[in-house]
Amino acid sequence: MTLGRAIAVVGGFTMLSRLLGFARDMAMARVLGAGPIADAFFIAFKLPNFFRRLFAEGAFASAFVPLFSAERTRGGVAEAAAFAREAQAALLAVLLPFTALAILAMPVVVALIAPGLRDSPQTVAWAIDFGRIAFPYLVFISLVSLYGGALNGLERFGHAAATQMLLNIVLLLALFALSPFLPNPGYALAIGVCVAGIVQWLWLLDACRRAGLSMMPRWPTLSPRIRRMLTLVVPAAIGASAFQINAMLDVVWSSFLPDGAISVLYYADRINQLPLGVVGIAIGTSLLPLLSRQLREGSTDAAMANQNRAIEFGLLFSLPAAAALGIAALPIIATLFEGGKFGPVESARAAAALVAFAAGLPAFILVKALATGFYAREDTRTPLYIALVCIALNIVLNVVFLWRTDLEHVGVALASSISGWLNALLLGWVLVQRRHLIADARLKARSWRMLIAALAMGLGLWLAVRYAGGVFATPGVARWLALAALCVGGAAIYGGVGAALGILRVSEIRALLRRQAGVRPEID
Repeated sequence: MTLGRAIAVVGGFTMLSRLLGFARDMAMARVLGAGPIADAFFIAFKLPNFFRRLFAEGAFASAFVPLFSAERTRGGVAEAAAFAREAQAALLAVLLPFTALAILAMPVVVALIAPGLRDSPQTVAWAIDFGRIAFPYLVFISLVSLYGGALNGLERFGHAAATQMLLNIVLLLALFALSPFLPNPGYALAIGVCVAGIVQWLWLLDACRRAGLSMMPRWPTLSPRIRRMLTLVVPAAIGASAFQINAMLDVVWSSFLPDGAISVLYYADRINQLPLGVVGIAIGTSLLPLLSRQLREGSTDAAMANQNRAIEFGLLFSLPAAAALGIAALPIIATLFEGGKFGPVESARAAAALVAFAAGLPAFILVKALATGFYAREDTRTPLYIALVCIALNIVLNVVFLWRTDLEHVGVALASSISGWLNALLLGWVLVQRRHLIADARLKARSWRMLIAALAMGLGLWLAVRYAGGVFATPGVARWLALAALCVGGAAIYGGVGAALGILRVSEIRALLRRQAGVRPEID
């Protein structure tokens, strides 16, 4: 499968999932609002997701997939499947006791992750209850990440990319079906999180079976390949999860801010996660197994070409997305979330955070493309060192911004964006110094053109919001139609200017989707 087709498959399913996620978040905003129950649930929801990205996605996607690809190259699918079962046993040996311990120690966990809530005992009590109910999700979703990595290693991307849709569907069902029978909707959502993990696990377990990957359990052993994986896992877990560590630290900082800060940051981040998920995660997921295989086969020119195209894809979509989210933040937040317990004040607070998050969006997406260049070479330490520097910067900036009381929660989002840019710049600089990344003529020629097209689109959106923004102040169909017009108009401007500058060509996109991986189209 070509890189372009793989990105299209992963990105397409991720887009569907994000749309369902918006439906879920819109319902949650209207039912929970941005108050204590919402804050408590989002703390509980972030806990298993953070450790999932630390243990499973961050570690196994970066350390497991290259080794899985090597086993497949050396011994075929059967040998790769045997390695996957060994990895599953090792993962469960860590996850099961860790999950049990976390559930028992949930009061301590909540106190550590949200120390600023000490004066809100009811919010803390809810967060502990919700956390205990939702935390088993970690075991199932970590297995999902492992199975997804194995399927991606076989260049089967569809089923793994579709799993997130199941989470959103189950949470919507839980919110409306269980809430009337429970003390508050937070309990219903926490139960939904746990059930969703089981559903996702069963979904991918069946996909593995049909792909010829038997995932029957076995006792953990320290085989040579598991020892090799463990030497890569720890630095990979921290290095690949720098963004998630910063996101968890955001909860710590925002817990010291007024009620609702955790919630409005969550809603703003959800909007920012749409392009990050559709483009950034699609690039990282698709590029890692492809680069791992090409580098192992000695196809360094093809690997270099795909690295360039991944960066180009990232810039092509992240630059206009950042401009659009930054300029139209308030119309987007108000249209999607305002209603019920989520009012204009909450919309304004979330929109301010979205502007700050959007400033770092291109960096977050570039990190996905650049870090893969290290992991495909089984170098997990360099991204770790860079990540530690960025986490330290994030902490320093948040401490500084907390003194600026006028910034409030916006300072938390701004610190994440600044540290994200440092992460991207350092990763790119090291790759260039090692000559693992050499920008080709096409990337050099098109990068500045993409920036011009994004600026032109941003100007058009700014004028539209400035002179017709009043329509977004009133709930109703008109607001939705106006947002749709903004989206279509912005896309038309970017597409038109992009076509005029030669960065968007339908024929070239078709060729990219059917071309063999690593073969570059002609450049001008």
